[in-house]
Amino acid sequence: MKISIIGIGIYSIALALNIPSNYKITMWTENIELEKQFKKNHQLIPITDVLIPSNIKVTSNIKKALNNPDLIIIGTSAKYVRNVCTSIKEYFNPLTPVCIASKGIENGTCSFLSDIVKTVLKAKHLAVISGPTFAIDLINKEPCSLSIASTSKKALKYVNMALASNNLKLRANKDLYGTEICGSIKNVIAIAAGILDGLGYKESTRAFLITESLHDIKELLGKLDCNPKTILSFAGIGDLILTANSPKSRNFSFGVLLGKKASIRQINNYLKKNTTEGYYTLLSIKALTKNKKIKIPIINIIYDIAVNNKEPEILVDFLINKQ
Repeated sequence: MKISIIGIGIYSIALALNIPSNYKITMWTENIELEKQFKKNHQLIPITDVLIPSNIKVTSNIKKALNNPDLIIIGTSAKYVRNVCTSIKEYFNPLTPVCIASKGIENGTCSFLSDIVKTVLKAKHLAVISGPTFAIDLINKEPCSLSIASTSKKALKYVNMALASNNLKLRANKDLYGTEICGSIKNVIAIAAGILDGLGYKESTRAFLITESLHDIKELLGKLDCNPKTILSFAGIGDLILTANSPKSRNFSFGVLLGKKASIRQINNYLKKNTTEGYYTLLSIKALTKNKKIKIPIINIIYDIAVNNKEPEILVDFLINKQ
């Protein structure tokens, strides 16, 4: 089986390391220097202490990356998915299954990533994976889990063949958009959890936030014609508990800065140096709920703190007074 992975961030690397060693994997990066470094020492930043097996190749040539793969995994940041799809369109076979491992909703258009892939690539077989899996835990072969939502049996089959293993469980559902929403919005809630931590509040207050957020996400799913039960999946409550409770999450760490009332310069510097999908998604979710006339107050509160520079204490006031 041949697999192409588009994007070479740590999560894409973690997925590649979980794929069976008898499969051929080609990872694409636009960074030519990264390709040269890999060819020189067979290591990948930021996990230079992990030996990359010989079945994994790295290229900056998109044509070589898409040399008749059986499965394509897209693992770039959400904001790059449209550009990536445009780049690979010339070499893409619409019958090749595509798995989206990226999480987020596109700014400006408020498009789900699956819709971008469908529109740009005309992909016939599409899957989305999402769940409580930090990259480092996948790399260390910790028991982990993912939700997989797909548009076809073929997509489901090939993603399972590539990723399901003794340490990685995949549970299928048919709620593509719901799985994407859960995987995206949990990063926003993780910012709020970090804000509480930055303010000095402990686990009980974070549990308070997570519980209230579950109700709001469930309501959002229903209003967007998704399955409200998706909130109970690995992509829902599983990922929310993980991301909103760990400083390993860049979204959580960003929230800590907000809670500690870091300077605008410090905050902008953090966003510049770290891929913070929750901040990107916050802008999209805010616009989406406004366009659809859906009231999700928790999103407005986080937006006011992260974007409008309101005092972080308003989050606690909101939780206490929320009906």
